Amino acid sequence: MVASGQTEVRMRIVIENPVPGVAHSLQAKDGGPLDPKASAAGGPIAFDFAIRIAPGPKFFGDQVRREGPARRFVYVRIGQLAGDPASPWNRRMKIDIHDIPAPLLDKARAGATIVGTIDGTAKDGSPACATIRPVRWRVV
Repeated sequence: MVASGQTEVRMRIVIENPVPGVAHSLQAKDGGPLDPKASAAGGPIAFDFAIRIAPGPKFFGDQVRREGPARRFVYVRIGQLAGDPASPWNRRMKIDIHDIPAPLLDKARAGATIVGTIDGTAKDGSPACATIRPVRWRVV
């Protein structure tokens, strides 16, 4: 349900170059994995979900997490946390959304989808984790 003063917008997180065969998932509201996916050959993985934006901007939704008064982010779970008990990986990516540029938020309020693209492989060849930078934001 969208509360008064909030606008529902579509989001897509695209993980480019994920480590082949490693499960990734959005983190559900209850903390568990949601929509687990893996790329057999290292091709992109995409997760689509909705968030709500209120003036400020303020961010709400089942996948939106908070830290302090302003920081808002989405978790992508990896390996065991994404539901693969045989994986050697047990990590999460933290993708900040509070710093999405205002012009992109305006376009999303008008019906566009906000797409954040990240590199899924760390410099050491393992799955990227922790706070992911840079996130390349655009609208489609």
